Amino acid sequence: MVEVAGSRILFAHDDVRRVVSRLAHDIDDRLQADRLGPMRLDPSRVAVVGVRTGGAHLAKRLALELKPLIGHLPDVGILDITLYRDDVLGGGALPLLKSTEIEFDLEGRPVVLVDDVLFTGRTIRAALDALLDVGRPGCVRLAVLVDRGLRELPIAADFVGRTIETSRDERVQVRLVEEGHAEDGVVIVPRGERRRTERGVV
Repeated sequence: MVEVAGSRILFAHDDVRRVVSRLAHDIDDRLQADRLGPMRLDPSRVAVVGVRTGGAHLAKRLALELKPLIGHLPDVGILDITLYRDDVLGGGALPLLKSTEIEFDLEGRPVVLVDDVLFTGRTIRAALDALLDVGRPGCVRLAVLVDRGLRELPIAADFVGRTIETSRDERVQVRLVEEGHAEDGVVIVPRGERRRTERGVV
C-alpha cells in the first residue's frame, strides 16, 4: 500500500482477517443469547445482509466465519440503498442503481446488517428503510468494521471491529481484495488528497 503524507494505516491485511473472525464470534455469542432471551430467536435462521459495496464483501466473509459456529452457511444478501439515501436528489450526478439481492424470506428471522464504516448514521438509516421494504425481520443487529464517530443520527452498532476518533477533514478507506486491491487494509486519509493505490490514482 503506497500512502500519501499524513495518512495512517488502521488495519493491515492480517488485521482485517482477525477482526472479521472476532466479529463472527461476537455475533454467534449474541445469537445464542437471543435464542434464550424473550424474543426466542432461532440462531440457525440468521441471515447476513451487506450494504453495497464494502458491506457486501464483508457480509460474505462474515458468513464464511459463521459457518463452523452455527453449523451451516447462513443466507447472505446484498442491499442497494441508492434510492433510500437522503442526498440522492441533491443536484449532483445521477445515482448508479444496482440491484438488491435478497433471495430469501426475512420474515421473523434474525438479520445481521453489515457495513464497512459507520459514520453519520445516514447510510444505516437508509439501509434499514430498504431492508424493511424487503421483509420484516425478527430483529436487526448492526456489524461494522470501523466506527469513526461523528454521528448525525441516533444509530449505534452492535458489533464493532474498532472504534476510532476522526475529524471531518479525514476519510476512512476500507480497501478489500474483492474490489481489486492487492491486499486488505483500512487507511485514514486526509480529505481531498489524491491517493495512489495499487490500481492507480483514485
